[in-house]
Amino acid sequence: MIIGILNSGGDCPGINAVIEGYVTAAYSRGWRVIGFHDGFEGLLPVVGGRRYEVLNLLKTHKIRSLGGTILGTTNTGNFNVQVNKVGRHSLDPQILAKAKKTITALGLEALAVIGGGGSAKTAKLLAEEGLPVISIPKTINNDLCSASDYTFGFQSAVEVVSSSIDRIRTTANAHQRVMVIEVMGDLSGWIALHSGIASSADVVLIPEIEFDLQNVVDGIKERKAAGQREIIVVVAEGCRMNGELVTVFNKDNGDERLGGIGNRLCHLLEPATGIETRYCVLGHTQRGGSPCAFDRVLGLRFGVEAVKLIERREFSTSVVLKGPKVGTVSIDEAVAEPRFVNPQSHLVQTARELGIIFGDRRPQDLRRRQLD
Repeated sequence: MIIGILNSGGDCPGINAVIEGYVTAAYSRGWRVIGFHDGFEGLLPVVGGRRYEVLNLLKTHKIRSLGGTILGTTNTGNFNVQVNKVGRHSLDPQILAKAKKTITALGLEALAVIGGGGSAKTAKLLAEEGLPVISIPKTINNDLCSASDYTFGFQSAVEVVSSSIDRIRTTANAHQRVMVIEVMGDLSGWIALHSGIASSADVVLIPEIEFDLQNVVDGIKERKAAGQREIIVVVAEGCRMNGELVTVFNKDNGDERLGGIGNRLCHLLEPATGIETRYCVLGHTQRGGSPCAFDRVLGLRFGVEAVKLIERREFSTSVVLKGPKVGTVSIDEAVAEPRFVNPQSHLVQTARELGIIFGDRRPQDLRRRQLD
């Protein structure tokens, strides 16, 4: 049997662990694996060459500890999913025909797609064309689907952010500053919430909880009055200011991206609190570097499970983590509903009990928190 694998969208720690698990499990069954370069673009023919390679055990031996991806990736290109007026998703028929031709020519009996929401939707469209597809969920934002408790890459990102905040705290304490740390999270605040709790942040702002700036200002003032030297504010890039997203516009290419809310908050908080305020955008440091142990293990488990699904010929499915077990759902279910932070969840309530300010309520009387 010959099977394929590709990863698409943004990179994150743990992709190589998936590839290693997938290839190792395949070769133990006597199968061959073809890896496609640069996402779905690897399925398209190129003049004078090809965009794929045979992945053997030597090529993938112990790559689980490597960040990034040995196959390369892209979140642009020819496979942009189109949506019509009634919400129907589709791909360019010519591009789809070329991809099917490549898969047929190579004799692939299955294709595993590692990716986030957009990649999973593309995989679903390929499956609807009769192609044997397995989806493997990947995103540092942990928001791909409600069917999976975690996606690999998330825990590594939280580790990076938490460690960075620990470092920022020391300089904030030395200068008695407010430090605003902007982290990734376009639709969901999982990274901000987990890292904020882990690193003892004072304020955590996430897209799922609408905040009032005055509540944040009042909370900061009370903490300073109680004797606290430094204030740490963690904000997800997808939070809204006065109901609007904050974006960065590139005049050269007309590209508009999320970002800049840390800067905006910094310039609002300093005059409102009277405290020197600085900001830090952690950006792509959250995606880079070696995966943590959790993501290495989860990636390997996902890769091996994908091969088992192929062996059972359970196509048009996605691997997921539910509790301690790796299971499966249909790709339809995997892309049906993003996974958001529930404002009433135990995790959010725990954060509130610890005194974290979300900005949606007036701060509690902090006299009980005064420092000796």
